[in-house]
Amino acid sequence: MMRRRLCLKAALASVAAISAGCTLGGVASSAAVTRSDVLASLRLANDYWQRSNSPALWSFWDVAAYHTGNMEAYFLTGDERYRQYSTAWAEHNQWSSARSDVKAAWKYTYGETNEHVLFGDWQVCFQTYVDLYNLDPAKDPRKIARAREVMEYQLSTPNDDYWWWADGLYMVMPVMTKLYKVTGDQRYLDKLYDYFQFADQLMYDADAGLYYRDAKYIYPRHKSSNGGKDFWARGDGWVFAGLAKALADLPAGHRCRPLFVARFQRMAQALKAAQRPEGYWTRSLLDPAHAPGPETSGTAFFTYAYLWGMNHGLLERAEYAPVVRRSWQFLSKTALQADGKLGYVQPIGERAIPGQVVDKNSTASFGVGAFLLAAAELARFLDQHTLD
Repeated sequence: MMRRRLCLKAALASVAAISAGCTLGGVASSAAVTRSDVLASLRLANDYWQRSNSPALWSFWDVAAYHTGNMEAYFLTGDERYRQYSTAWAEHNQWSSARSDVKAAWKYTYGETNEHVLFGDWQVCFQTYVDLYNLDPAKDPRKIARAREVMEYQLSTPNDDYWWWADGLYMVMPVMTKLYKVTGDQRYLDKLYDYFQFADQLMYDADAGLYYRDAKYIYPRHKSSNGGKDFWARGDGWVFAGLAKALADLPAGHRCRPLFVARFQRMAQALKAAQRPEGYWTRSLLDPAHAPGPETSGTAFFTYAYLWGMNHGLLERAEYAPVVRRSWQFLSKTALQADGKLGYVQPIGERAIPGQVVDKNSTASFGVGAFLLAAAELARFLDQHTLD
């Protein structure tokens, strides 16, 4: 009799577990991901960030990357507070980036000073300036005047090695496709192809289907703690998301497109294999033990790009929706705190660092931007499909 009761209790527990949700890759997930829940998470994270941070911050990459996500939150929700926040930031920075006007002194090596005008980390702000310009019925030219001045000067040079680090592909590729749509200047797309080819030949590992952060980290010159290839999650997040954003505005017949699509689809495959059962990606993608534990910024950029690819017919839903199901579970239930703070964001850096503490209190503007990109794209996905 006792044995029967124990069996009955076990059966009832199994039924309860099934009704509460399913298990994907070892992670118990809720019964459904709904659009309303995704919107609630987006608002929770963005409202917390904007309450906690003045828009009067500089136009360098860390803050500017947040605004690329904030603009997607605005496009999705139509919430004028979000548009006004990015407008206030743009006005604070006078719709500019690094401020030097001496073109002969402009540099594209790493730098945070006014002379580093051609360094892509100073150019990502132009994405948001163009977005705000396009929303302006009057099309005020001052909003994109500095963007055009900088980028069209760059296009006039013979150099093609501007994107010597993986982050630059997110920072600048979408600037070039957005400005092409505004101006119709074919040079934006011609140089996009040349610049990308340089970056691709420098950093892409065809066997792994992933990008090294820059030349310093190419195997076997650099190895992970366990002697393998060391691909930095946020670095590959910049590339995967940057490809999605560039493809969004790239003409269907342009010569860039086959290469961009091929790299995008190969990265999707490689990243799927590297995802942890808990839904996140570790900082060193192929060596989880190198810097173990969850990381939000790379995970959010990957989630955004997977969703964009499924929404635009470049990735198969049957193959990749479960990947997003797992990653969104981590992002919305673990990384996002009850008060709206987004945790587990690796601080500013360029590699996976063994022993570095990344926990629920670790947050940063660019991580929130990546989360907003993912949430907005997931809401669009849920307009047509389910993750179940």
